[in-house]
Amino acid sequence: MEDRKKLPIGEEFFRNIRTKGFYYVDKTEFIGDLLRTRGSVNLFTRPRRFGKSLNMDMLKSFFEIGADFSLFEGLKIAEEKELCEQHMGKYPVISISLKDVGGEDYQTAYDMMCMIISEEATKYDFLLESDKLMQYDREKFGCLVENRFERPTELYGSLKLLTRLLCKHYGAPVIVLIDEYDVPLDKAYQNGYYSQMVNLIRSLFGQVLKTNGNLEFAVITGCLRIARESIFTGLNNFKVRTISDVECAEYFGFTDCEVKEMLQYYGVEDRFDDVKEWYDGYHFGSVDIYCPWDVINQCDKMRAKKNAQMEPHWENSSGNAIVKDIIKEATEVTRAEIETLISGDYVEKPIIAELTYTDLDSEDENLRQTYLWSVLYATGYLTDFAEPVGKIHKLIIPNKEVLGIYQDRIYSWFRVRVTSHTEQWHKFCTAVENGDAKEVQELLSEFMNDSISIRDTAVKKEMKENYYHGLLLGLLVADGRWLVKSNAESGVGCTDILIEIPRKDIGCVMEVKYAEDGAFDKACEEAMKQIEDDGYAAVLEQKGMQKIHKYGIACYKKSCKVTYREG
Repeated sequence: MEDRKKLPIGEEFFRNIRTKGFYYVDKTEFIGDLLRTRGSVNLFTRPRRFGKSLNMDMLKSFFEIGADFSLFEGLKIAEEKELCEQHMGKYPVISISLKDVGGEDYQTAYDMMCMIISEEATKYDFLLESDKLMQYDREKFGCLVENRFERPTELYGSLKLLTRLLCKHYGAPVIVLIDEYDVPLDKAYQNGYYSQMVNLIRSLFGQVLKTNGNLEFAVITGCLRIARESIFTGLNNFKVRTISDVECAEYFGFTDCEVKEMLQYYGVEDRFDDVKEWYDGYHFGSVDIYCPWDVINQCDKMRAKKNAQMEPHWENSSGNAIVKDIIKEATEVTRAEIETLISGDYVEKPIIAELTYTDLDSEDENLRQTYLWSVLYATGYLTDFAEPVGKIHKLIIPNKEVLGIYQDRIYSWFRVRVTSHTEQWHKFCTAVENGDAKEVQELLSEFMNDSISIRDTAVKKEMKENYYHGLLLGLLVADGRWLVKSNAESGVGCTDILIEIPRKDIGCVMEVKYAEDGAFDKACEEAMKQIEDDGYAAVLEQKGMQKIHKYGIACYKKSCKVTYREG
């Protein structure tokens, strides 16, 4: 395994991947498709961590004057010889990322924008000596390099100025690449200077992208498609490709074949089903897509340890604070719909193609809710179950990793709600501690009936069990006096829930089963048999617990049955 290529975890520079021994999933056909279908300004929206930045750097590496032809040897684009001869290394390229433009106030964000543009200008510092430019051009360029923007209008016109100077020096029109264009708007909304940032972005983009004779074309990427009237006013030949569009759908994220090929290369092809369940499920245009960040990170773990446990990776890196806030503040109706999604079903919702953050503050509740579902869709927390009909989309949770994000939120709602009924919750904990199965069953059923709305759907049985397992775990963990472990190793397997009550030397083993078609007795019998056959109480016995309670719990929709055996 030592001679295999490294996995490009967090590597966003195309040159590094191609020259430093990294594994590369060939997305260079994107270049040809872009050239054949482009507008003058091209916006691609995809969720975070779906390869936007790497693709942008690939475009830069291909088009920029002085391009290294060897970087593309053996890749698909190299087969298009005529296209390569016509376009490869033929253009000056301006490439900036706005992912770091932000701060607690507008002035900080403004200063960050100035610094990023100045740093990009510095890459062309030879223009200070260019005999193709007039003295006043060189002086203006000197201000860019030195980050001297005396008035906001100088910042607004900075990219347009840079395109003019580059075109004049090289005698060729300029390609402009702007990555993560919506991040400054997200940060501005979170920190209360959204309208100022909208004005800055609109002015900056308007200058460089609209009626600019020095521009060959521009490519812009982001997570959300911000409403045209707020950012892209007056742009002609403006092409947008969102996650709903068929064109270029396969170039952001990995396909089935690409994932299989990667797993086979690293000798872990037998883990394909696990990878598919956890990280596949996105539908971009007509293509099924995996989250590449997840696949690369998990593959790296599995090549080191073939049976490595599946883990969430995208969840901890996506940084969509606004989405988490939306879910947190969801109404009761929306919570019920999210529970429907968790149960494996879909919801039908209108999706707004163009968004503005101010819609979050609208007094129109219907608009706010439509915005919520549209943001969850655009940011990868939901995907299409079937082809949309007009604006109406059938939305589902894409995969097991994202399911876990929703489950955590539902568990939190459930825990807060039931523990607020202090007397009833204390009775439940006391019943668990005393081995009173009848009382545990009655109280748990009451909690479930009052707090959740689960349908019986076609989602896998083990995922249904995981849901009920999580709800029960949330209740038990809330009692800080107990040691509660989930999926703890004991005997010859892993029990669902293991509880230690140290001050009383009491231990509990709980196994949760989903009762297909309401067959509670059968499911309880299976749960108890698993506890006994696999020796789940062994670890509690080893710790000297004087009393051990064994619970077999069967759940179906909003009801449950609990069987008990003393250990």
